[in-house]
Amino acid sequence: MRIALAQIDTVVGDIAGNQKRVLAALAEACSQKADLVLFPELALTGYPPEDLLLRPGFLKAAERSLEKIARQVRGCVALIGTPHFDSDLYNACAVCAEREIKGYYRKRYLPNYGVFDEDRYFASARDLFLLELGGVKVGITICEDMWQPGPPATDLAIAGAELIVNISASPFHVGRELLREEMFRTRARDMISFVAFCNLVGGQDELVFDGHSVVIDDEGEVIARAAGFEEELLVVEIDPTDVIARRLSDVRKRALARERDVPEIAPLVLTAPKRRLRARTAPAHVTPFADDLEQMRRALTLGLGDYMRKNGFGEIVIGVSGGIDSALTAALAVETMGADHVHCVSMPSRFSSPETREDARRLAEGLGTEFREIEIEPMLREFENALAPAFSGRESDLTEENVQARVRGVLLMALSNKFGWLLVATGNKSELSVGYATLYGDMAGGFALLKDVFKTDVFRLARYLNEQAGRELIPATTIARPPSAELRDNQLDEDSLPPYAELDRVLEAYIEEDRSRDELLRDGFDADVVERAISMIDRAEYKRRQAPPGVKLRPKAFGRDRRTPITSGWRD
Repeated sequence: MRIALAQIDTVVGDIAGNQKRVLAALAEACSQKADLVLFPELALTGYPPEDLLLRPGFLKAAERSLEKIARQVRGCVALIGTPHFDSDLYNACAVCAEREIKGYYRKRYLPNYGVFDEDRYFASARDLFLLELGGVKVGITICEDMWQPGPPATDLAIAGAELIVNISASPFHVGRELLREEMFRTRARDMISFVAFCNLVGGQDELVFDGHSVVIDDEGEVIARAAGFEEELLVVEIDPTDVIARRLSDVRKRALARERDVPEIAPLVLTAPKRRLRARTAPAHVTPFADDLEQMRRALTLGLGDYMRKNGFGEIVIGVSGGIDSALTAALAVETMGADHVHCVSMPSRFSSPETREDARRLAEGLGTEFREIEIEPMLREFENALAPAFSGRESDLTEENVQARVRGVLLMALSNKFGWLLVATGNKSELSVGYATLYGDMAGGFALLKDVFKTDVFRLARYLNEQAGRELIPATTIARPPSAELRDNQLDEDSLPPYAELDRVLEAYIEEDRSRDELLRDGFDADVVERAISMIDRAEYKRRQAPPGVKLRPKAFGRDRRTPITSGWRD
């Protein structure tokens, strides 16, 4: 059997565009004489469509699109993710062959954790779907159906499925590709079945889908893997009849069948096309996984690029300070969009050092972007004069520092507004966690690229980009300089925060792993760092709620993953 996994990048709500993407991949798969073509979960609507699923017109449009696609399916079988209304709404896989829709498999397990809200929209089904194609039995599952051990996948194996397919929209976080594939390898070994996992790829708001579609044999060995973070049609030939020999000598399946009351499944029998003249494909490739820094780089550029493209933006504006965060943001923006589409703006005040002003200019020159400098000192003087009567008798404090950040935010938003550029904010996860950011100032923007990147990883990524480029994309002096907001004389981040190397370890444990204060202290973290970090994190939720969207890189990102009330009397 020759199978094709269509790892495509869809756009939520663009049903007509998604239809074209499906048909293009289908035509390519047919040209390569594929018997079975897999498309991702909810490929027709994009994932996640969220409350668009509550609109009857949206569902009818998806249904009409599926019917049009089905009429183009001939010479193969296509499995396409789609919403399906049948007395209730289901997350379904449509089985299309012979120019018609032959049936639907409806998802059983609906994730309702982390970024997922499927219980809000879909009903859960209990049916099993077994397809017989050219004598090979194929079981169909959708995403979470195989994350759960047991049915429906085990029931399909007991019923004779030699190949179990899983169409999915599995979002990325660092390390997820390894955990996910190991899970599928375990399922393949336990069920003595081939497994084919077809994943979505692309950015959707905060989410990035990494692809890494894979085919695994019945012994848990990877025989084909698509690249990560890019579209690909992965074509591979398998011989699922190899499964039969192993099952004859492995008693586990029989024992499981005795324990479970699995209903008889009447397979949908479809005739496989004759392929006598089919040329053999080249041996299936197994694209290796990249290391964590490369995965982060590719996720960030894909997430930013798709956010730009799918929302109609062509150019980016970034406030560059000479610091590491804005430098990394600019370098990634140039990699994503090209230097001609990125505009770097420096906005020095009397507290900006000559060194940082020079580094901001050097950064733009090295990246090849437009660079403009707007002095904000005259504007700050006007604000000081206007506020002087109200502030009479009070010492300067954080208020005046924040005015500087907000003046910069106003200028950047004006440029964005005038020219239609997307303002990309430059703050990182460490700062956002503890509230070391100014609302309507450095938090202003339409997208926050580094929102889920800890400060220590900002430094790692900056060095990595330089190494990959073989030159200083980001000035070495920027990387070496102690971080500073430069909002007052001789200011350093560590005047207000614990050292980032210590702070980030506490943030990761408290935010990502939900470790309590007492557990952190028992784990040996510095008590002062723990107390300061937790206090700042809890106070800053109102700021995070107003932050722009940004690429999800960690298991628990702010927003979709970590949902904490702003008004709360709980203190850990």
